[in-house]
Amino acid sequence: MPTNKNLKKMIQVNHLSKTYNGVTVLKIDNLEIKKGESFGLVGNNGAGKTTFFSLLLDLIQPSTGHIINNDVQVNTSENWKPFTASFLDESFLIGYLTPEEYFYFIGDLRGQNKADVDALLLKHEEFFNGEILKSKKYIRDFSKGNQKKVGIIATLIGNPEVIVLDEPFANLDPTTQFRLKKIIKELADNPDITVLVSSHDLLHTVEVSNRIVALHKGEVVKDIQTSTETLKELEAFFAV
Repeated sequence: MPTNKNLKKMIQVNHLSKTYNGVTVLKIDNLEIKKGESFGLVGNNGAGKTTFFSLLLDLIQPSTGHIINNDVQVNTSENWKPFTASFLDESFLIGYLTPEEYFYFIGDLRGQNKADVDALLLKHEEFFNGEILKSKKYIRDFSKGNQKKVGIIATLIGNPEVIVLDEPFANLDPTTQFRLKKIIKELADNPDITVLVSSHDLLHTVEVSNRIVALHKGEVVKDIQTSTETLKELEAFFAV
């Protein structure tokens, strides 16, 4: 995957921390993510990956510090929302809608007409594997894997500049994982799109990211540009 050469800061983390009942679960003093970067976040359970994404998306408030997304401080302004899209888990979907109703709803929020949305869905028809569209089923009645397919493709509606995916490979069968990696790599090749992916799966994350950050007990312990040795380095670290 090509190394990002765009020097513009897209996301800036400053003295960020999150504490619950006296226990600090995340502490990142400084972290910069460049525009166009494909950023992979790895770590064990409880490492702080989802906490970081929740702070980035203003779902929880920081205990100290803040995050800047394209010159917008996310916990004091909502101006980052039009250019940012995310899928963290199935609870963010609207279960009583069909997939088509949900896609058109998101499209309406993002200024896309039905034809725009249909064009995007057609492009990713292979990813759906004939199991999503025209099924006449509510989202709540799909498997977790198929719900995840809906959520992931919905993030692409409206041409966002920042895409955040938390554990996108979980609950997906091997064929769909392969297709998802293809989608993420295509996004990563666009210098105007910044992709953030967290996963327990080191191999998948390395394959779709040009930079990997590892968290341990809420702190950054590795920050490396992806190379042929990255997977071995991460495996050696987590094997200890």
